[in-house]
Amino acid sequence: MTERPTALQVVEGIDLSDKACVITGASSGLGRESARALAAAGARMVLAARNHDALAQSAEWIRAEVPGARMSTVHLDLTVLSSVRAAAAAIRELTPVIHVLMNNAGVMFTPFDRTHDGFEMQIGTNYFGHFELTRLLVPQLAAAGNARIVILSSRGHRLGNIDLDDPNWERRDYDKFAAYGASKRRTSCTPSRPTGACARWESAPTPCTPAPSPRRWRGTCPARTSPGYANTPAGASIPSGPNTVRPRRFGRR
Repeated sequence: MTERPTALQVVEGIDLSDKACVITGASSGLGRESARALAAAGARMVLAARNHDALAQSAEWIRAEVPGARMSTVHLDLTVLSSVRAAAAAIRELTPVIHVLMNNAGVMFTPFDRTHDGFEMQIGTNYFGHFELTRLLVPQLAAAGNARIVILSSRGHRLGNIDLDDPNWERRDYDKFAAYGASKRRTSCTPSRPTGACARWESAPTPCTPAPSPRRWRGTCPARTSPGYANTPAGASIPSGPNTVRPRRFGRR
């Protein structure tokens, strides 16, 4: 395998025919490519995204690339928690067991806006929406016995810190780069232990579900990953120019 293998090369020789995988943001970019690779390895796929047409086109493209691919699609708008809950319910109907949940969807460097529920747009989409989705799918992840939660982070987490006194930018001038960095720094703080701390996903206050025992997380492994710089639609949000993002802001001098 090369130093920079493709997704298809990574799964070559791996049989995932008995696995069910859920990917958010699967209508384009890394989500779509990951879905194609996992489908090629035989996994049963559930693709979730906000744009109905783009999601349908993505599923059609994957079926053309991987004849016989087993695939379902679910509408998911991470900026609306009621949509997240509806998507979780739909996913639970599609598969009683989830072996891989890939929290891939996200926004980057957006102008100031708020989600339907009042969060600053970037942290609301990149973190809180996925937090709620994951929490609601805990029983299906626990049922797998050895599930994986893959959280797409970013080196951009170095662009901003989490301001616990003003997480939604109500008392500060908005900085879209710092806001993105804060959202990705928050995903980087996701617990990596399968028990104890991870049970907070279940125990977060909500009228939807009770909080089961942390033992139900045993064997589940959350993993954070940064894909580096990738040529995806999200990359269109990055302004061009030699001084757009100073290397120093990414921790390099």
